[in-house]
Amino acid sequence: MTRTDVPAPPMRRVAASVLIGTTIEWYDFILYGSAAALVLGPLFFPGHDPVASTLLAFSTFAVGFAARPLGGIVLGHFGDRIGRKKMLVLSLSMMGIATFLMGLLPTYATIGVAAPILLVLLRLIQGFGVGGEWGGAVLTAVESAGPGKRGFFGSLPQVGVPAGLFLATLVWFGVSQMPQQAFLSWGWRIPFLVSIVLVAVGLVVRATLEDTPVFQEMQRTKRTARVPLLDAVRRYPRQIVLATGSMISTGGYFYVVNTYALSYAKTAKTQSGNAMLIAVLVGAVISVAALPVFGALAQRRGRRTMIIVGLAAMAVWIFPTFLAIDSGSVVWLILAYVVGSVLFAVSYGPQATFITELFDASVRFSASSVSFQLGVLLGGAIAPLVAAALVAGTGTSMSVAGYVAALSLLSLACVFAVSQKDIRRGSEDMS
Repeated sequence: MTRTDVPAPPMRRVAASVLIGTTIEWYDFILYGSAAALVLGPLFFPGHDPVASTLLAFSTFAVGFAARPLGGIVLGHFGDRIGRKKMLVLSLSMMGIATFLMGLLPTYATIGVAAPILLVLLRLIQGFGVGGEWGGAVLTAVESAGPGKRGFFGSLPQVGVPAGLFLATLVWFGVSQMPQQAFLSWGWRIPFLVSIVLVAVGLVVRATLEDTPVFQEMQRTKRTARVPLLDAVRRYPRQIVLATGSMISTGGYFYVVNTYALSYAKTAKTQSGNAMLIAVLVGAVISVAALPVFGALAQRRGRRTMIIVGLAAMAVWIFPTFLAIDSGSVVWLILAYVVGSVLFAVSYGPQATFITELFDASVRFSASSVSFQLGVLLGGAIAPLVAAALVAGTGTSMSVAGYVAALSLLSLACVFAVSQKDIRRGSEDMS
């Protein structure tokens, strides 16, 4: 089977659907991380110890990651069985509704323990929704693009992560300028409530999109798998393990630098909250610009090679990043985030295409989603918790940098173990 058997959809429409949808999804998901670092602790987990309150808030942050593999399994199953597009619409709807309802939640002071319970429930729904988003968006882009353009279009869903981070951080920066009493009373709800407008726009864009030529051809020839994930585990066990491992350091690096560091700088009093938010904003803009560049470059230089270079560089650069945070210098802080964002893009830009090319169309949604989500779960879910515990135990942020560097080395080993034979075997139907 070749992808030329079915006409390809207009790539501008595919690009718009992928970029807008993933940006909104990641805005919703990352928004919670910023809230956990800045406001959810005292509002939903009040206590005399601010460190304990922050740790509890970050633990609910991790709950969303725990639900992501489950979302990848369920939505991936139906994405392989009935289509990529339907799951894209469903995942965006789930994320939008859950995020909007977070903005309406009463706090602990109003309804007591029911408040954090409801918060955790909505966070689980968020995680479930985003668990199916990545696979659907990446496959929509990669399976619609020609072989020579998969690197560029496969990087577009990755752009949604820093773009969503930028939007979430920008909105938080705006509402955090409010008087403290107003911010804690109702201002923190604004970023969650405006999500419903963004989701409506995303759904309109995605509703006009057709399914990928690869999936349509697979349906026509009746090659859909009965239980895609089980089939993937049976046929591609090695590739699933290596793809999962390749994502661990990416999740750890991203959420330590963009989520935990906000709380750390505030507690350590090394940087102001505004300085940290500005650094994250600048870094996000750089990543948005750099990801498609490195995705396209990897098409010529090799995705595996680019990922190895990026992971090795991040293992080193995490140390100067925390030194810059500790320095108190805003200039060094922003410079560290700018360089870190470029290095992050070197590996993250090609990663989506790299992972999806390991599996054939009949199991690609399920296998790619589960691999990606498990990797981010293992690397990113507990990263803020581990980082906070390391600083509390050692008294230095260098312990956090060492932890992130170790994750990078683990992912490097997994990428090294992937062979060209693995890639050719999985991507034959896209040739």
